Amino acid sequence: MIKAHQIKYAHKEFHILDGVDVSLEYGEFLAIVGPNGAGKSSLLSVLANEIKVGKQKILFKNKPIHEWEVRELSRHKAKFSQHNSNDIPLEVKDVVMMGRYPYFDAQPGKEDYEAMNNMMYDTDIFHLKDREYNTLSGGEKQRVHLSRVMAQLQNEIAYKLVFLDEPLNNLDIKHQYKALEIIKNFTKKANSAIVVLHDLNLAAQFADKILLMKSGKVSAYGTPQDVFTIDNISDAYSFPCTICPHPINNNPMIIFG
Repeated sequence: MIKAHQIKYAHKEFHILDGVDVSLEYGEFLAIVGPNGAGKSSLLSVLANEIKVGKQKILFKNKPIHEWEVRELSRHKAKFSQHNSNDIPLEVKDVVMMGRYPYFDAQPGKEDYEAMNNMMYDTDIFHLKDREYNTLSGGEKQRVHLSRVMAQLQNEIAYKLVFLDEPLNNLDIKHQYKALEIIKNFTKKANSAIVVLHDLNLAAQFADKILLMKSGKVSAYGTPQDVFTIDNISDAYSFPCTICPHPINNNPMIIFG
């Protein structure tokens, strides 16, 4: 799906990414985790072609990502950003419809309204569709943008990719799980997802692969069982932890302190 080799990125004299390799297969859910300042969001932006890194090659569907035509690429991949505007003078349904802009020039069609409505139902915001976006809570706004991003990829194209940078911010427990279930169901259809997460236990429960970062480098990569060890986690976060099997699904469960 997407491959990147030895990605390096610096801003002024600060080295943000230093020799990062990423390889994501079709149908995989990859969680990027690590402490603040590890380079997680920067890596996501580089992979999504929002930050240019010179001659370093990033292949998306076996084609350099910078060679894709912008509108065509937007039907194959979408990105949820960590920071979205808090001031959008539109109703909720109009914000979600922004995700369908790659599919029409003047007026949305039947498929666009169906995609918009389906994602508003899935993210539990359909009852808010006529509300002014600016009157919503932080968590409701977060779900609006998740709906918008996922509506963008509602099409017949095979093997799509979604990037999500901390999509669980401001969400309550119920909607954290609903958001991750939406992403997981997306990957079950042979699509792929790269998600920056802070909650290691949710990453262990939903992700197929974990990329643990520290100081702009890959500290560990593999399955949750491979990556979430006491040594790996304690070293990356400079904080002690205990790891035990989850009592229901046997995934690693991390307890800090």
